Amino acid sequence: MAATSHPLSTNAALEILRKGGNAIDAAIAASAVQAVVEPQSTGIGGDCFALLCLGGSDDVIAFNGSGRAPQGATLEAYRAMGLEAVPKRGAHAVTIPGAIDGWCTLLADHGRLGIAEVLAPAIHYAEVGYVVHDRVAVDWADTADDLAADPVSARIFLPDGRAPRAGDVHRQPELAQTLRRIAEHGRAGFYEGPVAEDLVSRLRELGGVHTLQDFAATKGDYVTPISAEYRGLRVHQVPPNNQGLTALVMLNLMSGHELRGLDPIGADKLHLEIEAGRLAFRERNARIADPKAAAGVVKQLLSPAFTAGLAAEIDPSRAMRTLPDPELERSDTVYISVVDEDRNAVSFINSTYFAFGSAVTGPESGVVLQNRGFSFRLDPAHPNCIGPGKRPLHTIMPGMATRDGRAVMPFGVMGGDYQPFGQVHVLTNMLDHGMDIQEAIDCPRVFYENGAVVAETGVPEATVQALREKGHTVVAATEPLGGAQAIWIDWDAGTLTGGSDPRKDGLALGY
Repeated sequence: MAATSHPLSTNAALEILRKGGNAIDAAIAASAVQAVVEPQSTGIGGDCFALLCLGGSDDVIAFNGSGRAPQGATLEAYRAMGLEAVPKRGAHAVTIPGAIDGWCTLLADHGRLGIAEVLAPAIHYAEVGYVVHDRVAVDWADTADDLAADPVSARIFLPDGRAPRAGDVHRQPELAQTLRRIAEHGRAGFYEGPVAEDLVSRLRELGGVHTLQDFAATKGDYVTPISAEYRGLRVHQVPPNNQGLTALVMLNLMSGHELRGLDPIGADKLHLEIEAGRLAFRERNARIADPKAAAGVVKQLLSPAFTAGLAAEIDPSRAMRTLPDPELERSDTVYISVVDEDRNAVSFINSTYFAFGSAVTGPESGVVLQNRGFSFRLDPAHPNCIGPGKRPLHTIMPGMATRDGRAVMPFGVMGGDYQPFGQVHVLTNMLDHGMDIQEAIDCPRVFYENGAVVAETGVPEATVQALREKGHTVVAATEPLGGAQAIWIDWDAGTLTGGSDPRKDGLALGY
């Protein structure tokens, strides 16, 4: 079974499985397709993270495929440019892409097929063309002004001077050529030679400090996953610089409350979710950074004593007044769940951060570069301060649930800062309120943004009013909150159950 946010991606994953590939082959094939057909959400100029359970065991393998700041990205250099913060768009927001190194490493270590066969579906869509789907079209149009500001991006992504509409056919021949080069040469096809030269040349032209050496040195890492227990499941995340720790802090706080008797979209339940999130994000913003700068943070934040201290700040009847605004934002990502016949379970996520990332595109390679550097601070006292070779705080977070020695659910929720909220919402819906995967994903959501609770239209008016009575400012969401995929492994029945978020274009399919 495969569950992704785009039909062509889900189909590509199943094709790879039918050809004899395993779950990691299928997940990377799906991610590559989405790097073409969902260009606003992801791309080969971005980063990836993965959690793998081989053979369905609970021995979770975690991979950090996030890139680093270039060696020239010193605080002094950014200050000398007159910057008080890293800009959201442009060359100064670009960290070196880690996705292709991650794909090649994971395929070499755990896949059955070669990179050429895995990339074939993506190459086809980039070269021949693909139909732009509805949600993709909406997000694409929202970013038209940023794309128009870069002549290369405008040429490729605003054909005829506008964003493609739903039903239009779009092609990316430059990207097809780049993918062919990677299919032939592996990671060297991206990090060395013409592609790297094209990207570095464009970045330097725009004032960036990136070098060919920065690209050539890019390497992902296997890391030790972190986890917490919730209602009988062990929930696993990638450690910092990944923000997965934020969801575990939230789950530890939620575990102290009896939720089963509460309305899953009632004010009492959502208030606890909101307050747990506000506290967890306070800690995230202050502490999560490059692993070397965040040493000891996992042990401290997951300790019972720390959880108890945070829990004491929550009043079930009243919104906290003393917390700083966590300054959260939603952004774009693709998340992929795959389980194969051998019960290899893969939770995979890939992103260029905000829609079309930095909006900087290589003129010869057709590669859109991510803007992960936007997460860095320009404060020398902060652990997430920019620095040579540092990884920034990273929002994209695959999840994996295990129980009784086995993997039971690769899962994830897209949406930038929303992701910890989304994972907790889905898990509590399933484990506290008895929903199946699709019900849990469909269930209306809330988020905390710009000092207010943002509520989807499916949240009842009575709940909105009750949240206001608890002291929350509540505003209506102007767009859906995030997106999710998950696959549940029923070991007794020998079946798989998948869910995919209707807030996106995708679906879950199996055979």
